[in-house]
Amino acid sequence: MISTFEMEVGGRILTLETGRFAGLADGAVTVRSGETMVLATACASPKPRTGVDFLPLTIDVEEKMYAAGKVPGGFFRREGRPSTDAVLMARLTDRPIRPLFPKGFFHETQVVVTILSTDRVEQPDILGIIGASAALTISGIPFNDPFGACRIGLIDGELVVNPTYEESKNGLLDLIVAGTGDAVMMVEAGAKEVDEDVIVGALELAQEVNGAIVHLVREMQEKVGKEKRPFEPDPAMIATQRAARESLGDSVKLALAAPGDKQSRQAALDEVAARLAEALGEEHDPRYLRDALHGAEAEAIRDAILREGRRPDGRRLDEIRALNSETGLLPRVHGSGLFTRGETQVLSSVTLASLGDAQRIDSIGPETRKRFLHHYNFPPYSVGEVRRMGTGRREVGHGALAERALEPVVPSEEDFPYTVRVVSEVLSSNGSSSMASVCASTLAMMDAGVPIKAPVAGIAMGLITGPNGEAAVLTDIQGAEDHCGDMDFKVAGTADGITALQMDIKVRGITFDIMRQALAQARSARLAILEHLTATLGAPREDMSEFAPRMLSMKIPTDRIGAVIGPGGSVIRKMIDDFGVSIDVSDDGTVVIGSPDRDNAEKAKAQIEGLTRDVEVGAIFKGTVRRIMPFGAFVQILPGKDGLVHISELADHRVPSVESVVNIGDELEVIVTNVDRMGRIDLSARAVAEAKAGGPITAGTDDDGGDRTPPAPRPPRRDERPQRGDRP
Repeated sequence: MISTFEMEVGGRILTLETGRFAGLADGAVTVRSGETMVLATACASPKPRTGVDFLPLTIDVEEKMYAAGKVPGGFFRREGRPSTDAVLMARLTDRPIRPLFPKGFFHETQVVVTILSTDRVEQPDILGIIGASAALTISGIPFNDPFGACRIGLIDGELVVNPTYEESKNGLLDLIVAGTGDAVMMVEAGAKEVDEDVIVGALELAQEVNGAIVHLVREMQEKVGKEKRPFEPDPAMIATQRAARESLGDSVKLALAAPGDKQSRQAALDEVAARLAEALGEEHDPRYLRDALHGAEAEAIRDAILREGRRPDGRRLDEIRALNSETGLLPRVHGSGLFTRGETQVLSSVTLASLGDAQRIDSIGPETRKRFLHHYNFPPYSVGEVRRMGTGRREVGHGALAERALEPVVPSEEDFPYTVRVVSEVLSSNGSSSMASVCASTLAMMDAGVPIKAPVAGIAMGLITGPNGEAAVLTDIQGAEDHCGDMDFKVAGTADGITALQMDIKVRGITFDIMRQALAQARSARLAILEHLTATLGAPREDMSEFAPRMLSMKIPTDRIGAVIGPGGSVIRKMIDDFGVSIDVSDDGTVVIGSPDRDNAEKAKAQIEGLTRDVEVGAIFKGTVRRIMPFGAFVQILPGKDGLVHISELADHRVPSVESVVNIGDELEVIVTNVDRMGRIDLSARAVAEAKAGGPITAGTDDDGGDRTPPAPRPPRRDERPQRGDRP
C-alpha cells in the first residue's frame, strides 16, 4: 500500500512516500520537493558482525545521470566511482545518524540514497538526509530517533529556508543543519564573512523547521512503521566493562596526568592496556576490553576537565597551543606555507595555471567548472601509523571544508585570471588538521602573490558535559579531547566574519547559549591566529614566482573567435607551439594568454590582435613577403590575409624587377591603399616611405577627415598581368 505524507517547508511542498519502491528493503522512502526526488533505503544484517567494536554503518549516495537527462561522460558511458558531490552528501547523511544508534549495535547497516530526478533548482542533499532518517525510522532496524534537515540561506539580509541552487549561489550563507526534535546533531556551512549572531539565529530557525519534519516522520512511523527488532547490548560486553573498571582503578587517570606529549601519554596508555589484557584477556573478548579502556580514558579526561579544569596537556580551557609558521620553503613551487599548532603541522603549496586548467565537472548539479581547488592529504605517518595510502572520504570532506573556508577571499576571474590549486599535506596530526590546512593555505596563497581579499584562519572547539548539567567549552581541541568529547565544532573566517562552519554533536541537549559561548571563544582564537599569520607574512607578495605563468587578458569581437581558433583549431595550436603559451578563449570573446615568459605572451597577444583586426584603407602593417610575381609581391599583413604590392608601389623610384627590392621572407612595411568588394587588398610600400621622408601620405584620410582616394597604380603590361589563380 502506498502511503504519502506532506508538509510545507520553505514555501514548497515536501512529500514523503513509502510502499511504491523497494519493497524488500527494511525501509524505503521517496522524498520529493519540486521536480527533485530521491529514494532512500535502509537495510541491516540479522546478526552482528564478528570481531568489531564499532558500528559498521555505510552510507552510499548514487548520482544517476539520467536524473538530469544526461549521458555520463567517459569511455564506458555509465556511472562510475562516486563524484565529490556524492561523497560529501554521504558524509552529511552519515554524521547525524551514527551517534543515534544504540551503543553496542554491531550489525552491518547500509543506507543507500539514489537521486532519481533533479530539476537543478531544488538541492537533493537535504532530501537525502531526510529520506535516510525516515527509512531507518519506519524500518525494523533498532533506530528510533528520527531527525530532520534543512538548509538556511542569507539573501538580501533575510534568512531563507531551503533556498534554490541559484539563491544559494548569490547568498551570503549556505547553512545545512540536521537535528532531532530537541537537539542539533550536525551543522555544515559556507559563508561570506557572516557575523556570529546571524549564525546563531539561522541555527534557531533551522531547529524549528527540523522539529516539524521530525513530527512528520513520527506520524509516518505510527501509521506504516514496522515493529522494531529487539536489541540488547551483549551481556558479555557489560560484564567486561564492569571487570575492566575494577581492574583499571586509577591507572588511566595517572597515565593521562603524567607530563609529556601525545606520544608519551600514548605509551603510558599502551602499558595500561597491556596490563589489562594480561589480567583479563583469557576471560574476556579483546574488543570489549579495548572499548572498556577507551571508556575509562574518556571518563578520566572528562572528569579532569570538569572537576579540575585540567586538560590532558595542561592548557587552560581557552588556550591555543604554540604557533609557528613559515613561507617560501619549496623553491620551485609557485607558493608555499607551513603552519604548526602544537603537534599538528600542515604544509600547503599553490599552483597557478591558466583558466583552461579549471576543473570540468560532470555531475547532475548545475556547476560545470571550478577554478579554485583545495586538496587535502592525510598520510599514515602523520599519526605514526602504517596503512594503505589513498584518497578516502575523509580526505575529500576535509579538503572541501577548507576549500569552502578559503573560497570567499579568492579574487574573481576578472581580477585574477588564473586557476588556483592548493594542496595541503598533513605532516603531523594531533587535532584539527583541517583548520590547520586553512591557515597553511592562506600563507601559501599570499606567498604565491594571489591577491586574496583577507587572510583566513580556522580553529576547532570542543565541549565536555557532565551528568548534572556541567559544561566546559574547549578552545583548540587535540585528538584525545575530540575522541572523548561531546562536540567537534570547527570555525573558520576572517577578522570580519565566518567563512565556514562544521559541527558534529554526540549528545543531546546542547543549548544555544553554549553555541554562542563556543562561537565567541572561536572568534577570540581566530583573531589571535590571524595576528600570528600576518606577523609571518603581512600581505600577498607583489611579485609572483618566476616559475608561475603570467596571464594577459584581452577582449575580441565574438564574430572573430573563429579566426583565432582556425580550421580544426590549427591557428590557435600553432600559436601555442610557436610561443610556448596557453591560450583560453571564452564564448564572450575573453582571451587569456599564459606563459612564464611575458615577452612570448605579448607576442601571442599581438598576433591575436592582428587576427581580429579590421583591414581598413590607410592602416599601416609590417608584413612578410610570401610570394613574388613579375608584376609585384604578395605580402601577408595578418595571418590568413595577403595583399598585393604592385611593382610600381615597391619604392619611390622605378625598379627594374621585384627581386631587386624584396625577396620571399623579407619584412616590408606597407599601407593599405584599397580593399575591393571581393576583399582583395592593394598595398603600397612607396606611400609609407614618402610619409617617413616628410612627404604627403597618399592613402588614408586628409586633414579634413574626408576620404582620400589613392592614385591608381599603372596598368600592368601584358606579360605582367596575373594569370588564373595568381590572386588569392
